[in-house]
Order: sequence, then C-alpha cells, then structure tokens
Amino acid sequence: MDLAAALGHARSTRRPDPDTPAGPAVPAWPGWPLPIPEARPAELDLQALLRLSLAASDGSGRLRPAPSAGALHPVDTELVVGASCSLPPGRYGYDPLRHRVHRLGRQPEGTPPGMTAELSVAARRTASHYGHRAWPLLLLDTGHAAAALFLAARALGAGEPELRLDGGAERPLAVVHLPPSGLVHRTDASVYRLDGPLHSQPSASAHTPEELLARRSTPPPLPGTPDAYALRAVLTNAAHAGGSDLRWCAAVGPPRPGLMELAPDGTALRRYAAGEARPTLAAWAAGQTWIADAGAVLLAHGCPADADTPHIRRTHLRAGFAVHLAHVTARRHGLTARPVGSWQQADLGAALGATPGQDWIVHGLALGTLHAEEENTP
Repeated sequence: MDLAAALGHARSTRRPDPDTPAGPAVPAWPGWPLPIPEARPAELDLQALLRLSLAASDGSGRLRPAPSAGALHPVDTELVVGASCSLPPGRYGYDPLRHRVHRLGRQPEGTPPGMTAELSVAARRTASHYGHRAWPLLLLDTGHAAAALFLAARALGAGEPELRLDGGAERPLAVVHLPPSGLVHRTDASVYRLDGPLHSQPSASAHTPEELLARRSTPPPLPGTPDAYALRAVLTNAAHAGGSDLRWCAAVGPPRPGLMELAPDGTALRRYAAGEARPTLAAWAAGQTWIADAGAVLLAHGCPADADTPHIRRTHLRAGFAVHLAHVTARRHGLTARPVGSWQQADLGAALGATPGQDWIVHGLALGTLHAEEENTP
C-alpha cells in the first residue's frame, strides 16, 4: 500500500465514513487451542509474560494491558519459541481473548533461546471505525504492544529484550525477542536496544507485575497540572525510548502556558515556545475538546510530509513504544494519563513559524493529577 498517501489522508480534515463491521477480533488460527504450561526453573514464563502484556482480562476482549485506539486491538501476534521456554519449540498463533496458543509449525532453523513475538495488524478492525485515519493508529498500536512485551519481560526478570522497530517490513511490522534470564541473542544495526537503566536486569526501575496489570487509560477529563519533577520524568523516558527521528515537548497551561522540553543535559525543563497551545491541540486531535483542559499534553513530533514508507513506519512504531513507557512512568508518579493518537492538520512546526510540512505531531499523551470525580470532591 502507499503509506505516504494514507498518512496524508489521515492528516486531512475529512471525517471518516460511518462505521463498518470490524470482523473477527482474533485470527482464525488453525488447530486446537492449547494452554500455556507453567514455567519450570530457568524457563521463560510465557504464560505470565503474555498475561502482563497482551491478554484480554474481560469477556469482550476490549480490556487489555496495551491500549488501542477505540479499544479495537488490531495487533495480531505470532510467537516463535526456542529453547528454555514454557512452551515446546515451534511457531504459534496467540489468542489473547482465551489466553491460548495454536501450534502453526516448527520453529525456523537457528531460532535463538527464548521467544520472539512477531507483530502484525488486521487493518479492518481499526478502519471499521476510523476509516482513512486508520494507518497511523495501526502503527501506534503496534508500538504500544511492543512496549507492553518489553515491560512484561523486565518485570519478570527475563534477559534484555531486543526490538525491531525499523519500519523495514509491512509484515511483521515489529519484532520483539525476549531471551531467558541473562541471555542476549545478537546486536546489529537493525536491532533497537535501550541504553541505560531502562533495560538493566534486575532493576529497581522495572515496573512490577501489579503495576502493569493496573495500567489503564484514564477517562477524560484529566485536570491538574503535573509538577516539574513528574513532567521531566515523563519527558525523559519518552525521549530516551523514542529514537532520533522524533522530538518531544509538553504543552502546559497557566500560570505560564507554553511548550516545555528537556534541556540539552536532561536535568531540567526549558521553555520551547510561549502561549496557550492546548485548545489548538484539542482541535487538531479530532476535536476532542477535553484536551484543552488537560493538565499537560506530551507530544511526539517529526515525520515530515515527504517521509518515505520506512520512515513513517519507524517514527509511528517508536512513538507508540515511547508513549507507552511514558504512560507507565506517569502512573508511577501518581499522574492520570491517556494516549491521544489521531491528529489532523497538526503541523506543529508551521504553527511555530518554521517551514510547513516538516514537523507534524505523531502521538500524544494527555496528563493530569486528578480524576474527574476527585476534582469536585471538597
């Protein structure tokens, strides 16, 4: 498909057509659904890992650890299982609604120890509601799913995860390799690895299984301005995980409204632009008026209008990945948070006086300090 044209349509002001059927929520994997065995010592616990990252926890299948635009969950997962896992080696299709797997065949020759998750999308699910706006959301959702697997592996003390978010292929869109504890498979230019404390194992910064199961997108509104310490932590994690193609800032309100970004040394926030941006962001984000009153809005921006297909895939995958990590960081600091993925006419660079078409908003995360019911509590 022509992804550049699809992104251009998604960024336009044209409204989606009426909803169409979303189709099956899970692929029709062949064979019988198989339970995932309990892990033995030194094995990668796939039952717990998938429960913390991709499994649905409600009967409808909408409620899952990884957020999704419209709760439509278009990401499908094939597992390539090597040695030292709680499943026998082979290729499997994962059913997140039943938390079961379907054996699809043998693992490829040379499969490393641990599990490799190959993430692809069923575009129809998201397009059923968002129409021509679907493709950026599909890529962002895939990045969120990759981040959910990454965080689950860290919470369980697995080896250092390796992520392929380079945008080089349409299927799978992203690949996450999770080795058993203490093992690393390979490193090359196409493998995305986080440097610093985000991947150290074990680590006090790793989120607990309880934190991962409790993460949810907060329903709007999201009032209350985060303090500078929390906002810096959220920006730091997003910038650290987002790669070199994206820039990050946060729109804040009174008493000094404007856009804030990290100082070059990362130790403080500095003003990137002055003025109240949140009402404009609300208009750009599919007219979601509540954004104008959010405590702050984290923004990933970049991906120019002339970007090629790998660049579009890469920036959106990494934006989804980074916003997911920023979301759980926000929750750890006591903030409310909600990802915002649909943006139209959101040319941030042009709005700030730069060359049009070069610096578009790719993803966002609305932040607050209070739930709506708390705001009105005496």
